[in-house]
Amino acid sequence: MFSNLQDNLDAAFKNLSGDGKLTEINVATSVKAIRRALVDADVNYKIAKSFTDKVKEEALGKRNVLKSVRPGDLMVKIVQDELVELMGGQSVGINIKANPGIVLIAGLQGSGKTTFTGKLSRHLKNKRNKKVMVIACDVYRPAAINQLAVVAEQVGVDIYKEMDNKNPVEIALNGIAEAKKGKYDVVIVDTAGRLAVDEEMMTEIAAVKEAIQPTETLFVVDSMTGQDAVNTAKAFNDRINYDGVVLTKLDGDTRGGAALSIKYTVGKPIKFISMGEKMDTLDIFHPDRMAQRILGMGDIISLVEKAQEDFDEKEAKRLEKKIRKNQFDFNDFLKQLAQIRKMGNLKSLIGMIPGMGKIAKDIDIDDNAFNKIEAIILSMTPEERGNPGVINGSRKKRIAKGSGNRVEEINQFLRQFEQMRKMMFQMSKMQAGGGNMRMPNIPRGFR
Repeated sequence: MFSNLQDNLDAAFKNLSGDGKLTEINVATSVKAIRRALVDADVNYKIAKSFTDKVKEEALGKRNVLKSVRPGDLMVKIVQDELVELMGGQSVGINIKANPGIVLIAGLQGSGKTTFTGKLSRHLKNKRNKKVMVIACDVYRPAAINQLAVVAEQVGVDIYKEMDNKNPVEIALNGIAEAKKGKYDVVIVDTAGRLAVDEEMMTEIAAVKEAIQPTETLFVVDSMTGQDAVNTAKAFNDRINYDGVVLTKLDGDTRGGAALSIKYTVGKPIKFISMGEKMDTLDIFHPDRMAQRILGMGDIISLVEKAQEDFDEKEAKRLEKKIRKNQFDFNDFLKQLAQIRKMGNLKSLIGMIPGMGKIAKDIDIDDNAFNKIEAIILSMTPEERGNPGVINGSRKKRIAKGSGNRVEEINQFLRQFEQMRKMMFQMSKMQAGGGNMRMPNIPRGFR
């Protein structure tokens, strides 16, 4: 995500690293490089020009005021502030205050509307304790209703559907009536998309909106389509005046032009960002945090929030006791790996750690990164998992054969596990007098 833009902005800032102060010449050179970086990221030239004009004005205005700040650092701070402003300034919540709150989902076919409907349902159900119903109003795409039914079942919400009805307005109104009878808090209406913007599509979505009077209308757009995403967003907004934008497939976009351009173009906030197909990969959009990610500063706040969502205090206390006795075993390790998986995409998580974003993009990390470790542990007997000390030479050969590894790899893994266990034990002794120790979700010392 944003890797190309991040590299190009880095290069622009490095142009100032050897200078003692900001001057009209080095500011002009840096601003030109920043503008080029934005255009390469598929940001419209007009937007890039407006952005860099503001950066230049701020830089020249502060060059004689903040003399103690290094030129490169000052330029990074100015760009960061302007990026936040460009993307909306602050996060904007979703309006579901009515009884029920009605959320209308719009967008082109293939943009990820149905998947987002599932993710939003899960978000509202799990994080805001809402009773949610989804309504299937895509009456054209083959298997669309079945897809939504599968998604609804995955996240544990109810679905309203009429298999033989081809009128989305009727389906939506009937579904909302059922939701009111069932005392649902939120209704999410998933509508049909088209391969391109056309009059028939716009007339239909406008008719649905007029009929149901939603409390929130969200436009879902595939961020990988770049500037086309922005043009489509404008066409939809001109017709249905939606309340906010959802950017999907952001993990596959190395440029980021859509995220940087949509707010400027349509004047509507980005409310959610979505990555991948898993139902737990939905984030509220925070312009300040996104600006930090773009500039390679990480996003430690979001990382901590994700960890807290899955924090189990009872389990943490149990684990703490075992570590204090140096009894951390492979069963505990497996639970820690599962905890990391629950937090989301591994490469994305690493990119949230300050300074790690640039490293992570050059490393082949994916959600299967722990498969080899898990295969080794699952090839052990219950006795071996609970008591690593019993693993001898013959057991190592059996574990190697069962997990598809060489004995040398088993030996390496066992050494690294023992080093990690010792480090955790030493940490627990150091913190013994400082109150409860909160163990990190990511096991330390293991590489």
